[in-house]
Amino acid sequence: MASYREAGVNIDEAARLVSLIREHARAAEGRRGGVGGGSGGTEAEIGAFGAFFELPPMQRPVLVSSTDGVGTKLEPALAAGRYREIGRDCVAMCANDILCHGAKPLYFLDYLACGSLDADVAAEIVAGMIDACEEIDCSVSGGETAEMPGMYAAGSYDVAGFIVGIAEAERLIDGSSVEPGDTLIGIDSNGVHSNGFSLIRALDLDWGEDAGGRPLGDVLLEPTLLYVGPVLSLIEAVSVHGIAHITGGGLYENVPRMARRSFRYDIDRAALPRQAVFDAIEAAGVSGEEMFRTFNMGTGMVLAVDAGEAAAATGHLASAGLSARVIGRVADGAGVCIA
Repeated sequence: MASYREAGVNIDEAARLVSLIREHARAAEGRRGGVGGGSGGTEAEIGAFGAFFELPPMQRPVLVSSTDGVGTKLEPALAAGRYREIGRDCVAMCANDILCHGAKPLYFLDYLACGSLDADVAAEIVAGMIDACEEIDCSVSGGETAEMPGMYAAGSYDVAGFIVGIAEAERLIDGSSVEPGDTLIGIDSNGVHSNGFSLIRALDLDWGEDAGGRPLGDVLLEPTLLYVGPVLSLIEAVSVHGIAHITGGGLYENVPRMARRSFRYDIDRAALPRQAVFDAIEAAGVSGEEMFRTFNMGTGMVLAVDAGEAAAATGHLASAGLSARVIGRVADGAGVCIA
């Protein structure tokens, strides 16, 4: 008789994975009284068919959601055994997106697909997600692990996530307040984050070369920064008109997404942080223009604030542990001008 295991799907390994995830989740509960159950969420037992979350009391709550993955950064991260960082990357890419609208994360769900399930590897990826969600007071409510032999090679994984956050309707940042004269504040990234790896993997890079005092490979695989806590705190302190998460497409493609209508965004190239990792990539044969259209170039998020509050904004972010600086201004016109 044919069996599921003979077809390449090991349900015993999947059951072991659920058990390992429960262990990580309980460890998180021990640290903070719940698996990211902030905002008063009610959660289902891990392994249930659905996840529950009780919305916190608000006047006019608006749910804000996003889904994202880790992209081709997965290949070098898996090869290097950086499993927890993969999980953190996935959460950060999703959480930073909804942060652009001033939303506080509520709950996160994951999707893992593979050719041959290794419960220890998958559990480490999910543990990274749990750790990241715990940091931003977000519930890990559930997920799906799909073992699909023939669709994925053995040892390869695809990782994606889905996050839901919440904001008061009158506090929602929807880009309608951005106006000419606003100051652009750039918050430093900690490297390439999780974008541009299809290009990076095509380059002849020496992953062992020095990049600012660390091996280039370590810098490239550094997980995406989570900006949630400091930026949510900033929104309470100053008037933030618009926020852009600088992902694939770089500053050129992402900064204009912060506003509902067309403006020109004048960015001072000299004000942007200089990071050795981008120098190494450019030296491998990528044009300067292509660099700015592919990578964040050292700036992970850009905020538009009232010009009179720019100093207060950078000071607030510095006190929260983030490097931030004035990088430009909003003007009449269209497009992004980096000069």
